Amino acid sequence: MDHYLFSDEAGDFTFNREPNVSRYFIICTVAASDVGLGYRLTELRHQLVRDGAPLGDCFHATTDAQQVRDRVFEVLAQSDFTFQATVCEKSKAQPQVRASKARFYKYPWYYHFKHGLAPQLRRDDRLLVTAASIGTKKERQTYTSSIKDVVGQSARHVMWAVDFRPALADPCLQAADYCAWAIQRKWERGDERSLEIIRPKLTYEYELWRHGTVHFY
Repeated sequence: MDHYLFSDEAGDFTFNREPNVSRYFIICTVAASDVGLGYRLTELRHQLVRDGAPLGDCFHATTDAQQVRDRVFEVLAQSDFTFQATVCEKSKAQPQVRASKARFYKYPWYYHFKHGLAPQLRRDDRLLVTAASIGTKKERQTYTSSIKDVVGQSARHVMWAVDFRPALADPCLQAADYCAWAIQRKWERGDERSLEIIRPKLTYEYELWRHGTVHFY
């Protein structure tokens, strides 16, 4: 069986309590058995262009107009996929975990994949992981290696490949962006209105350091 996994992140790699710094870092993935969701989002964009809606280069929840967000969430609610989220309260990350961006990035990815995704895979399945590219070219190479290492450790029994590309290049990555945004609104602002629209598709939501009591900044 084929499995497609599209990932995006919400939050930043800044570890302090200054204004405009996220409290949480979130790994979010969209899982599907085909790429039909991408076709539906492409069709939606064509409709929105005809309607004269304000659009950027791609669907991006943070900057899209509310009328566009409403239409995207409507399509997501009607499409066949699931999504998963691992939430990290950054102040609880021990210094060695956040020694570098790459190390911090890999840490939640490992738990996210091992517990939220790998149990669904069966021998001889095929998995394609497509991650939204972030950071500099050198950092992207490190992040790609991190994901490959994580998948290789937890999914030895399946055929797999990893791709990093800009969200602009794949509408399914734009779906992952929307799901990550909805999860982030819940955790950062206590606003679950968007999440409620797609909540039936949420199969895994885990706060990685929920039992931690020590804050390191």
